[in-house]
Amino acid sequence: ATDDGKLNLAGVLLFAKRPQRIKPVFVVKAVSWPGVAIDMTNYLDSEDFEGPLQKIFEDSLAFIMRRLRKVQAGQNVNTLGKPEIPQVVFEELLVNALVHRDYFISAPIRLFLFSDRIEIVSPGRLPNNLTIEKIKAGNSAIRNPILASFAAKILPYRGLGSGIKRAIEAWPHIEFVSDYEGNLFTSTIRCVNEA
Repeated sequence: ATDDGKLNLAGVLLFAKRPQRIKPVFVVKAVSWPGVAIDMTNYLDSEDFEGPLQKIFEDSLAFIMRRLRKVQAGQNVNTLGKPEIPQVVFEELLVNALVHRDYFISAPIRLFLFSDRIEIVSPGRLPNNLTIEKIKAGNSAIRNPILASFAAKILPYRGLGSGIKRAIEAWPHIEFVSDYEGNLFTSTIRCVNEA
């Protein structure tokens, strides 16, 4: 909280029951599309996730996991199958989007599921001197230090710079784009369909 007892942005996002009453764009907007591009007239599933940060994280992760294709992965025919992409990939990338986004930009995080990929589009480019190569190597710069310090208590987040490395190790088919002109950071997780 601030010196006069009012919640700061981190306090609102972490502890308010309905933070979107104060900050309406700090949500995740998720859409599952039927093909490989945004279809202007049809979608398979769509939802906006709001509430405290932990709830947004859990609901966004659940949206992805229920839409992922399940594969047998060497199990017997009576099993339910495993998600084609490990859950840890989305845990790491969603946490990064929520904790490290630029909260000075009034825009939601967008979560797009296509038939061949999942995109997590976060407001704000990489901060300071970070590059794609540096984050893949484990370098980090915490944009929102207060939020990050409390997020470690409620999200699968340590703030060590190891999340991107862990995601790539679990699923190497991930691309990152830091769009300096558009002021966006996009993580694209490619689906690799078995032949």
